[in-house]
Amino acid sequence: MKKQLAALILAVLPAFTFAAGGHGVELDHVEIDLTDKAAMQDGLRTFANYCMGCHSAQFQRYERVADDLGIPHEIMMENVVFTGAKIGDHMKIGMKPEDGKTWFGAAPPDLTLVARVRGTDWLYSYLRAFYEDPTRPYGVNNRVFPNVGMPHVLAPLQGRQVVGCKQVQVVEDGRKQFDPLTGTPITHEACDQLTVLPNTGELSEAEYDEKVKNLVTFLAYSANPVKLESQRIGTYVLLFLAFFFVFAYLLKREYWKDVH
Repeated sequence: MKKQLAALILAVLPAFTFAAGGHGVELDHVEIDLTDKAAMQDGLRTFANYCMGCHSAQFQRYERVADDLGIPHEIMMENVVFTGAKIGDHMKIGMKPEDGKTWFGAAPPDLTLVARVRGTDWLYSYLRAFYEDPTRPYGVNNRVFPNVGMPHVLAPLQGRQVVGCKQVQVVEDGRKQFDPLTGTPITHEACDQLTVLPNTGELSEAEYDEKVKNLVTFLAYSANPVKLESQRIGTYVLLFLAFFFVFAYLLKREYWKDVH
């Protein structure tokens, strides 16, 4: 009971990275496929290399993740576990909460349940919305979560993203607008757009978006590892209830046939 309560508190803790945010910004939608083990494996790799320095997933076990994602235990230990933990241990980190509070102003929250609390669209948009801001302590800000206290740890992959001007297609009532004579898109110059400076990151824009999507996919799995199994069992339950309803109805009709 205490562990469940702690998990809930950590999940909704309005601190550091995932405190209240959004501020009316339209979120980008992302399609998550929890059957795509390759995507989740790549997301786990990104999480271990870039996130676990500060964020734990302490309500997950290395062994459970390895088994669910089809990763041999030896490979899991060699490439994901960097703290001397054993395969059956929880995914904790070495940084102490008090150190995190000293360095960042608030202890970085555990991310086991963050996808259930924030939603995958929020996470996907947030991780792609960092931009350079020299007025901030780490030199970056975030469009989805203004004045966030977290550095842009994925910057080497994405590159330098700045706020600039570019041509964007006009959208009215949710529909993209086209010239009625030529059929070409109607555009206008918008000067509040996020733009990645060319050749400043290891990945292209499309590759970075895919990398973030894979990371969000892993976090979505981590937040609810039994989701697919629950859906499978739920399907069988509904089929059983539908089958049982037929016999229940026939039995009811038999009992009541002589009642006028």
